[in-house]
Amino acid sequence: MTPTRIAILILVSIAAAAQAPAPRPAPPAPPAPVAPQPPDPPFAVNLDLPFDFDFNFGPLFQDQLAQVHVQADQIRAQADQIRAQAENFRYKFSTPGSRRGDDGLYNSGQRALDRGQWDEALADFNRVVSNAGSRAEGALYWKAYTLNKLGRRDEARAATAELRKSYPNSRWLDDAKALDMEIQQAAGQNVSPESQPDEELKLMALNALVHSDPDRALPLLENLLKSAQPPRVKERALFVLSQTEAPRAQQLLDQVAHGGGNPDLQVTAITYLGAMARRKGNTQPLYDIYTATSDVNVKRAILRALRTAGDTDHILQAVKTEKSAELRAEGIRLLSGKADTGDALAALWPAEQDQQVKYAILDALSGDRNAKALVDLARKERDPQMKKEMVRRLSGMQSKEATDYLMELLK
Repeated sequence: MTPTRIAILILVSIAAAAQAPAPRPAPPAPPAPVAPQPPDPPFAVNLDLPFDFDFNFGPLFQDQLAQVHVQADQIRAQADQIRAQAENFRYKFSTPGSRRGDDGLYNSGQRALDRGQWDEALADFNRVVSNAGSRAEGALYWKAYTLNKLGRRDEARAATAELRKSYPNSRWLDDAKALDMEIQQAAGQNVSPESQPDEELKLMALNALVHSDPDRALPLLENLLKSAQPPRVKERALFVLSQTEAPRAQQLLDQVAHGGGNPDLQVTAITYLGAMARRKGNTQPLYDIYTATSDVNVKRAILRALRTAGDTDHILQAVKTEKSAELRAEGIRLLSGKADTGDALAALWPAEQDQQVKYAILDALSGDRNAKALVDLARKERDPQMKKEMVRRLSGMQSKEATDYLMELLK
């Protein structure tokens, strides 16, 4: 076969191949099946108790889990300690003879009176009476008042009789007499708390009348203060008196503030006098009451009224002359934050012997950031413990005087 014939056969083969259809592609292979994976390690939290945690993280986290349990035990121990301290605190201030415990019960009883919750009020006043503390006289009166509201008139009169017998010089006796008269007038009647008149509307009318016709309103207010009324009503009557400039209203308010009524009303009247003194700029009557009384609660109310009136001079004068350490400390706390009192408070330090009062002075100077006065006291202080306390307070002050003194101690 010649070369030419061979070339022609090759060309024919190529042409035939070009005209033939292309072969179909093979279908894709199905994906290989995925083997199932084992489940994740379990995660469990036990919330039955606030600190018992059960984390199942495997051996890798066993050390961390142990630390968590140790910390939880420490927190539980601290919580138990706090609960024990709270119980001790509650016991301390609720034991018989405790002034703060009696004050809390007495105030709770009066709030129950305002809400008409007579049984709760009676329970509180009975506890104060049994403690025989400084609040027992007032509690006896309010016990009788509450018993009358409950319709237990014989028991109410027995309570007023106990008040007259146990406290023959009590300032609550006039209120007790008025209550006895009301009980006698109500004898044979079905007295119930729900049948009492609406004193709120009466006071609103008196408030309007005292401005338009004080000669008519003031005798009504005076009689209301002398009658057997709940504390809220009498306090509102005093407020009405404090809102008028009528001379007779001022006389009535001054009379109650000087003790012409029960001690609770006296404190309320003093509070209103403090607000009036601020408006008028005359606080001397308040200070005169302070020097004339020996009642700690009344004196405390006057100190606060003087603070309301902005009278730091009389407060400082009271602190200098007061025999009660409790009242001296109260006056010093009320002077805290007032301008130009730091030097006067520091001047009290050398003669003061009571630790409570000394700490009140430190609190006032620290609160006012008066580093200079604290440094002066620290340089002269001979008591090592008290000097440490002064240095501790100075260390928290960002003051040049404090820093310079602390540097002196390091030399």
